[in-house]
Amino acid sequence: MNTARQNLKIQKIIAIISIALFLIKITAWYITHSVAILTDALESIVNVVAGLIGVYSLYVSGKPKDLDHPYGHGKVEFISAAIEGTLILVAGIVIIFEAVNNLRVPHTIQKLDYGIYLVALTAIVNYAAGSICVRAGNKNNSLALIASGKHLQADTYTTVGIIGGLILLLFTKITWIDSAVAIIFALIILITGYKIVRSSIAGIMDEADISLLKKMVDTLNKNRPVNWIDLHNLRIIKYGPTLHLDCHLTVPWYFNVHEAHHEIDSLSGLVRKEYGESVELFVHSDGCLDFSCSICDKMDCTVRKHPFEKKITWTMENISRNNKHNLQS
Repeated sequence: MNTARQNLKIQKIIAIISIALFLIKITAWYITHSVAILTDALESIVNVVAGLIGVYSLYVSGKPKDLDHPYGHGKVEFISAAIEGTLILVAGIVIIFEAVNNLRVPHTIQKLDYGIYLVALTAIVNYAAGSICVRAGNKNNSLALIASGKHLQADTYTTVGIIGGLILLLFTKITWIDSAVAIIFALIILITGYKIVRSSIAGIMDEADISLLKKMVDTLNKNRPVNWIDLHNLRIIKYGPTLHLDCHLTVPWYFNVHEAHHEIDSLSGLVRKEYGESVELFVHSDGCLDFSCSICDKMDCTVRKHPFEKKITWTMENISRNNKHNLQS
């Protein structure tokens, strides 16, 4: 099963789970008449909507390239994540509103122990599903799955807070406790929603992924052969599960086309080994110039014109420059 189909299958399961958990929470509210549980159930509606949006976005992102979309359809995942993050923000605001309203007009609660059992069950399932979703999203480079997983985990934190409030209410009969705890965890939800929206906007704007770039640079430094004299103008763009990598690779000027292409193949193989097959590389080969000798440690070179001075360690700064050689690093 390819990555796109696997992501879509996981998202479908998450959508089904979200619907089932929502029904359980509605049942718990009907039994207890607890506004706190109703708040949690209303927040779960966002899970259902987000899950369905996630299924659609992963279906679209898994489509093959076409004339209208030469880079594929992966960016739809950023739109999906933006919508989901916005829904999380709205849910956080609604929870705060309902909690404050419950402080003003407390509701009589009944059969609270049954409600706690049901809601606790949803919290366990939610967190487990969210963890699986985030793990699969990180493995398959899917922002939509990561967003869905974080959303489920955020919903779990809210549920745990509400359970804590309900337990305290059960033993102390202090009615404002559940509302206070709900407000605290609503703030956590708002922070999570902001982070997801921020991440999706960064993806839409092709903002550099600093952690990914750093990891890539470390990989290249550790596996750098002697014929890779310089690497520059590196760009990494993420579209759904696919990474697009562009760079310029400087090799000895006397290499013929086949030899230069062999070095490019070696670079491609290294990147795919580390980051999976969902990688597209566009590598331009440059021939070294006279002043390249000072940073070239290819000691068997028979046409060297200047002595070797120092080997340049690639960094996030110098490997992304537009200059042809990193002599000033």
